[in-house]
Amino acid sequence: MIWRKPIVLEELNAWHDNTLQRHIGIEFIETGDDYIKATMPVDHRTQQPMGLLHGGASVALAESLGSVASVLCVDSTQKIVVGLEINANHIKSARNGIVTGITRPIHLGRSTQVWEIKIFNEDDQLICISRITNAILDRK
Repeated sequence: MIWRKPIVLEELNAWHDNTLQRHIGIEFIETGDDYIKATMPVDHRTQQPMGLLHGGASVALAESLGSVASVLCVDSTQKIVVGLEINANHIKSARNGIVTGITRPIHLGRSTQVWEIKIFNEDDQLICISRITNAILDRK
């Protein structure tokens, strides 16, 4: 297991009260030894004017997953996590329903972490693939 301590989903979701994640409906739903899953609705909060899932909303889900995962892999009394780069390829569109993102590590180093995030529609079709690179810095 890669996590510094056991993850309690209720605590993880409460951590995001009064944030972008809560505003657009992101909910963390599952964890495993090396992954975290979260869902996000495709509705008026996350759609663009043509009625499709906004690419920025997909990136917000991806960044939320990858950033949270990084934080949960470090000693937060000694380290902080900041994003360096994120990219996303939008493979398929979604008009409604729920999308689910899952993140797994590609690289867990002392000074950087790289996470892959895949986002699927309700038919388990890949709609977006993203990668985030985070810097691990000493807490001052």
